Amino acid sequence: MYKIKVKKINEHARLPEYAHPGDAGMDVFSAADMILQPGGSALIPTGIKIELPPDTEAQIRPRSGLALKDGITVLNTPGTIDEGYRGEVGIILINHSKKDFHITTGMKIAQMVIKPVFRAEIEEVDKLGETSRGEGGFGSTGK
Repeated sequence: MYKIKVKKINEHARLPEYAHPGDAGMDVFSAADMILQPGGSALIPTGIKIELPPDTEAQIRPRSGLALKDGITVLNTPGTIDEGYRGEVGIILINHSKKDFHITTGMKIAQMVIKPVFRAEIEEVDKLGETSRGEGGFGSTGK
């Protein structure tokens, strides 16, 4: 099991938490009241800083309930927090609905999933191996 160190930097901050045993993502909470206008996006403060274990990342993902019911999602999903980052965790939300969305302090605004990171060595080559798919992409397999 990984241990994530968390520092509160705001009196309104809440520690991330798993809602249920076995959940992949832990809830992340807003540390401020904000209004997200239709079509608008904003960086939502969480009031926390984290320290990740070596060779891990934290992925920030949308909450399905906010997406379905309110049209709210994470703009750069999944957002990546690198293991060396020590600044405040901020969540970029976008409002795809046609009405204002009120974010309140303590509201669950995203999920954070901790994942292992595999480092790759880059090798420049003149030719790549062939596959049955080849260069087919962007709908090449049909509907």
